[in-house]
Amino acid sequence: MARRSTSLAGWEPHFLSLLRIVSGLLLLQHGAQKILGFPPGGGGQGINLSTLAGWSGPIELVGGVLMVLGLFSRPTAFILSGFTAVAYWMVHAPQSPYPINNGGELAALYCFVFLYLVFAGPGPWSLDSALRGGRR
Repeated sequence: MARRSTSLAGWEPHFLSLLRIVSGLLLLQHGAQKILGFPPGGGGQGINLSTLAGWSGPIELVGGVLMVLGLFSRPTAFILSGFTAVAYWMVHAPQSPYPINNGGELAALYCFVFLYLVFAGPGPWSLDSALRGGRR
């Protein structure tokens, strides 16, 4: 059994990259839907930077792209972690103290995934890693 866990541990850095990429893609779709109206179904709201809610689309879109590329990963993950925490506390928590009842599970999960990426880094499949010569 120990041998199997050792062989799986070798994949850890690559799955760290995969976690970053998938999280970035999932967040990116929220921003794309708000700004571009794609994918259809959520209604494109465009950009209205005069409101706090109006900033969510650009943050999700740009932050998602940066996470997918693995560029400026740690500072982007820090900003996205805070952004999703604010989203949880301002939008979801006032409805109910329980995430299952207030619809905030996704925001809470994003918050902690991005917070993890602040400390873990982008993984090897990233522009950050390529620019640093393969180092995390």
